[in-house]
This record gives sequence, structure tokens and C-alpha cells, in this order.
Amino acid sequence: MELGIGGRNAVVCASTAGLGEASARALAAEGANVLVSGRRGERARAIAAELPGAVGAEVDLLAPDGPNTLLTAAAGAFGQVDILVLNGPGPRPATASTVTAADSARAVHDLLLVHQTLVEAVLPGMRERGWGRIVAIGSSGVVAPLTGLALSNIGRSALAAYLKSLATEVAADGVTVNLALPGRISTDRTDAIDGAQAERQGRTLADVRADAAAEIPARRYGRPDEFGALVAFLCGAPASYLTGIAVRCDGGLVGVL
Repeated sequence: MELGIGGRNAVVCASTAGLGEASARALAAEGANVLVSGRRGERARAIAAELPGAVGAEVDLLAPDGPNTLLTAAAGAFGQVDILVLNGPGPRPATASTVTAADSARAVHDLLLVHQTLVEAVLPGMRERGWGRIVAIGSSGVVAPLTGLALSNIGRSALAAYLKSLATEVAADGVTVNLALPGRISTDRTDAIDGAQAERQGRTLADVRADAAAEIPARRYGRPDEFGALVAFLCGAPASYLTGIAVRCDGGLVGVL
């Protein structure tokens, strides 16, 4: 399928590993010019060097000037932003009964407000040109809250509500706004969560993973490239009538439509 994004300029947040990296690679494979960004500048530049039309930038989105640093890098690399893929590090595991109001405020800042700042900056240009794609890498916790990840559930649900509201307001301008929700995909983040669970329960990491895979109808964890393909599709021309939706890539794990 031709996605029709050759020559489009894409900014992928936190794309030096995991789902962000997979998304950046998928977009570049479709001919998009990609800004690879992350706290590890050398890694960002190394990935960009492997991709045609890509640029790497060292950006810590959670630093006070993080969003502005990313926007400045994008302006220097491409001028305009056609595709914005929102992504960032997830907060620490926690239960709802133990998190404080300050913890929740931080989660909302990191997972909503930082991304909202980026959207506010690139959206006017997208609307003026009559074309734009905003895709947020979220979590299946938006649909079914995940046990032990209360802060992620809180922050990502806030972002989802904002983006759903936004989608209805900009659809007529040719801008689509969607969420791509991973289930259990094999990434460093998943490894960390599984490792923490194994330590708490006094079990081996292999046993924890085996039990988790057994709960997935596909009977396995997903691959990052499978998720990246979803993000690329949502950014493409064939998806121009899809907006305001959350699409799960979870092997059938979540038991709702």
C-alpha cells in the first residue's frame, strides 16, 4: 500500500529506542523526512544516519526547555512539521491508593501538558496547509486501566481526552488526530515492568513473561516493527478518514472492541 507521505516532514518524540524508534523507522521507510529525537543525542544521530532524509537531535522533552528545543530542531531541519508523533517515557509503576496528588500532577504534566505544548506549536501550520497528522503513542491502559500503573493510566487518559476533543475541531481542516495503543510489545519499558514484577514476586523473569504471554490471544509479545507499521499507516493518505480513534496493537489482549 502506498501511504503517500514521501517528502512529508515528521517529528517523532522519544525515538531513540522502543516504540518511538520503530515508528521513526517505519515513517522513514515510507519516504518521510524524520527528526529522530531523544535524551541520548549520539543514539539519535546514529539512527538518523541509517535512515534516508533523517536528522538526529538531542532532546529531553521533560526538561524545562524540552519542547522548545525539539521545535527549534524541527524548524532547523525541515521548516514545517507535517507529522507529529507524540511519545515519551512512562512514569514509575504505582498503585492508585499510594500515589499522591503531586504524583498525579507530575504524570499529567509529563504525559499531557508537554505534548500539548508541541501540538499547539505545529497545529496552526497544519491547518493552514490543509494537511497534518498527529499520532500519540499511548497505552492500552487508556481503554482498560492497567494494574500497578496508576500514574500511566492517569496521564495517558488525560492526553487521550485532549486529543479526542481536538480531533473533532480540526477534522475539517485536513488534520487527523489519533492514538496508537500498544499492548505488550517487546521493548526496554516492557522489560523493566516485567523485571519489577519478577522481583516483587520472587520469580524469574522468564516465568513472568511466559505467564503474560499466555494471557494474550496471540500467545506472544508484539514486535516493535508491528507497532511502527500501525503508526505509519495512521500518518498516511489512506487513513485520511480516520480521526479521533484509538487503535490497539495488542494481540487481542484487551477484551473490548
